[in-house]
Amino acid sequence: MVSDVEHDHQHGYIGRKDDHLKRLRRIEGQARGLQRMVEEEKYCIDILTQVSAMTSALHSFSIQLLEEHMNHCVVDAARTGDAEAKEKVAEAVAAISRLVRS
Repeated sequence: MVSDVEHDHQHGYIGRKDDHLKRLRRIEGQARGLQRMVEEEKYCIDILTQVSAMTSALHSFSIQLLEEHMNHCVVDAARTGDAEAKEKVAEAVAAISRLVRS
């Protein structure tokens, strides 16, 4: 779920935004490659191998983003106060739960 809440500070990933966009473009290319493989009726095991590679790339990206969130947003919240810190930790726990289930 994407939050529409505006915050008065930068998000933790901003410093590496270009790197993240580059990674996401590579993942997008992997998705197009999967589509092409299906269109060309490639062997199902080869397609599954590429699905695994794309899934791994998404998980890796997710972990990096989560680490940045923890090091920036959660740490900042912990410095400012108890209620905000608890909220940020709860958000991180929910994100980790979603990643573990995926």
